[in-house]
Amino acid sequence: MAEQVGALCYRKALRGIEILLITTRQTKRWAIPKGWPCADLKLYEAAEREAWEEAGVRGKIKKKAFGHFTYTKYLKDNEHVTSIVSVYLLEVRRERLQFPERHQRELIWRHPREAAILVKEPELKSLILKLGRKWKA
Repeated sequence: MAEQVGALCYRKALRGIEILLITTRQTKRWAIPKGWPCADLKLYEAAEREAWEEAGVRGKIKKKAFGHFTYTKYLKDNEHVTSIVSVYLLEVRRERLQFPERHQRELIWRHPREAAILVKEPELKSLILKLGRKWKA
């Protein structure tokens, strides 16, 4: 099993919060920014970097993982590996139009229930809904 890090990016909105979803490069499914950990960065810092590179967002990241989810990561030559993603919350405070993977992905903001419908991974759906409930309390 491979280990990855991800950023569950959110912003405050009139009706609670909105969740940022991005498309994956190859399958174009909706997901959150995620990637491989780096030896020179703490896990939450790597998640923060992925949010910048893949979605052009910066903000305040939590240092403790909010949760985890698993998915099948497809590699080159039709190989695949089960990956477990440690998810860190990132409250978005700035968005940029220009960022490293701008032309490779689509971005959308959705309320938690809508975002949960769009993602395929059941554990990621649960994390999104959990964050939505946390903000309603």
